[in-house]
Amino acid sequence: MLDRIALISDVHGNLTALEAVLADIDARGIERIYNLGDYVGKGPRGREVVELCRRRCAVNIRGNWDDFLPDPARVDDSEGLAWWLAQLGDGQGEWLRSLPFCHDFRLSGRWVRLFHASATSVHHRVRFDHDEAQFAGMFANTEATGLAGPEPTVVGYGDTHDPFYEVGPGGRTLFNTGSVGNSMDDPTPVYTILEGVLDGAEPAPFGVQFVRVPYDGEAEIAAATRMGMPELDGFISEVRHGLYRLKKAPVYHRRPHG
Repeated sequence: MLDRIALISDVHGNLTALEAVLADIDARGIERIYNLGDYVGKGPRGREVVELCRRRCAVNIRGNWDDFLPDPARVDDSEGLAWWLAQLGDGQGEWLRSLPFCHDFRLSGRWVRLFHASATSVHHRVRFDHDEAQFAGMFANTEATGLAGPEPTVVGYGDTHDPFYEVGPGGRTLFNTGSVGNSMDDPTPVYTILEGVLDGAEPAPFGVQFVRVPYDGEAEIAAATRMGMPELDGFISEVRHGLYRLKKAPVYHRRPHG
């Protein structure tokens, strides 16, 4: 029997989407859930999302919004950012900023590393149309990941809301989990299942599966409307049509986009 791990990412305060994905994970009998970050922002119910992920996820990793939004040194205090920050419960901001940068483990003889955006920073984005140098950089040991220990042969990440799977030189495997709460192009929530022998040092069957889960997006739009969330039109565009909000964000050197 192979072990299965559900990887979720970029819930972005969309509680309805998260609940639908967790229900699908439960229906498949998967008990181990790893979260690759961006619990908050963009959607209305960051507090509830954080509470649920703290209960359900065996591993929680820090995303760019989790680092940026509760940062006491942040100078961007736009209406949207102030509102999303105010939704957090006591201690949640500190918890988000204290989350680890990455998580390493062995699966079917492969060394797997999970992080939010790239090997160097939660704020450095690597998209699906990366070049060879960017691909190689995703497998490097850095100050952020830790310089000691083996370099990964499999890397999974989130951030771009754009799921993909790629195998490069030496069999190195790079994949993006996509987004649970803010999926672009196809707005249907997506998560990833890893399958293999957890902690197994010997080669064994290994799999990566993407799962899309329909949900009631209108229910989350209704919640955002009822709560008076700013940037509502942009949220509706993303939830209904998977179209990135066109409103230009305030300029800040670490402003997250994903």
